Amino acid sequence: MKVCGFLFLLSLFTPRLDAKPGIKVKITQKGLDYGKQLGIDFLEQRLKEQTFANVSGQETYGYSGVDYTLSEIKFDAVEFPNASVSLIPGTGINLEIKDAAATVSAHWRVRSWLLNSGTLTVHILGVSLAAVVSVSRDNASHAVLLIESCEAKVDSIDIELDKDASWLYKYFVNHLEKPICDSLSKNICPFIGSEIEKINAELREHKVQAQIDSFAQVDYSLVNSPVISDTSINFDIKGTISPVGNDLETPFKPAPFNIPDENNSMLQIGISEYFLQSASLVYYAAGAFDVSIAKELSSYFRLTTNSFGTIIPKIARSYKTPCPVILDLKPTAAPVIRLHNGSAVLEIAGSMEVLVVLKNSTTQSMFTLSITAKTHASLNIFEQKLIPSLCLDSFHLSLTHSNVGFFKVSLLKNFMSYILRNGVIPAANGKLKEGLPLSKMDSMMLVEPVVTVHQGYLLISTDLEYDEEGDQADSEGFFVIDA
Repeated sequence: MKVCGFLFLLSLFTPRLDAKPGIKVKITQKGLDYGKQLGIDFLEQRLKEQTFANVSGQETYGYSGVDYTLSEIKFDAVEFPNASVSLIPGTGINLEIKDAAATVSAHWRVRSWLLNSGTLTVHILGVSLAAVVSVSRDNASHAVLLIESCEAKVDSIDIELDKDASWLYKYFVNHLEKPICDSLSKNICPFIGSEIEKINAELREHKVQAQIDSFAQVDYSLVNSPVISDTSINFDIKGTISPVGNDLETPFKPAPFNIPDENNSMLQIGISEYFLQSASLVYYAAGAFDVSIAKELSSYFRLTTNSFGTIIPKIARSYKTPCPVILDLKPTAAPVIRLHNGSAVLEIAGSMEVLVVLKNSTTQSMFTLSITAKTHASLNIFEQKLIPSLCLDSFHLSLTHSNVGFFKVSLLKNFMSYILRNGVIPAANGKLKEGLPLSKMDSMMLVEPVVTVHQGYLLISTDLEYDEEGDQADSEGFFVIDA
């Protein structure tokens, strides 16, 4: 769905609540300049596609009145050689167009003592527009764009009749130039207003909650009105992950953070620990982190009682014939995510129950371990999604319960390290590969995004590219950072 340039950038998110944000978004002057060009291209296309109402009137010609009608009015060419967009701190966006020109074709028909008709070409010169657009929200808490002021003027027009028209009518068109020029000047701002109303209608239908998968949904609603400075437009976004169909607040609140000033990229997105931690809580409560390790290790070796029997003698004595073993891993609390300068760390606390599968397909618990692990995350962005990938740094084991007698857990350390690195962590990454959607930006791709990890938040700095085909599958907006 196409919308108008910089107005499109403003409509990425919809305001709803008043609270501290979990995500901050900043559109820089570079982003606005790109949006301006999108807007100009869009406006040219809309003008060429637009169906305009007939223009009728009466002019005195000689000693009698002449009725005229212009129909099938169509823009054949449009040029905007001098257009700019700038920010008015605390107010809105100032759009200026100077020296624009256009060529319009139409059918003409006049009625006096004679009736005649034909075609004409109108060359419109010196079109100027100065408009200020503000961003607010309506009673339903959707984003709304308002025209604070608009002035438009057409300096002159030149009308050419078709070759078959008589000199009499060619002389008559001189009387039409002023009324047509005045009509065009008067209708430019209403036309801009009607286009903004179309965008507002789209915003009213815009859903700010995106379902990630069967477990979770993300809320991208604005929590405050946009803040406009002299160099950027700043959005505070709720950025909460919640269970599907459940908007209950998390038991913790986002900590305040500020995105640094930087104008080398079009868009900056600051993602707080709160956003990631709310995701961790939802997936933990849904049991999404529970893992049964069997299939994940099958490509490395077949886990049996003999695997543990060499370390724990009682297992070897109890199960003379090797039996398959299953490892059930469950977190005992939501994994804790910490973002420091240059580092993204995930701390996991869980229990692992080791069960033997008997010949009758029932299972029998052998022992249960308590595990605490520390991992670091590689953060990938692909197709507008943030995709974490874990790598094990360290872990600690303790024996919680045993049906095979006491044994030294330290004897299992190397063996469990191999299982964790080649079974548990890959299984967890498999569940994380769906990623967390960053935004709902129709046909907009992230281009060469760069991520840096700061105290309490990670920052994505990126340019944008409009994909007219709406095909984001081939986006180059991909990066990896080990944090």
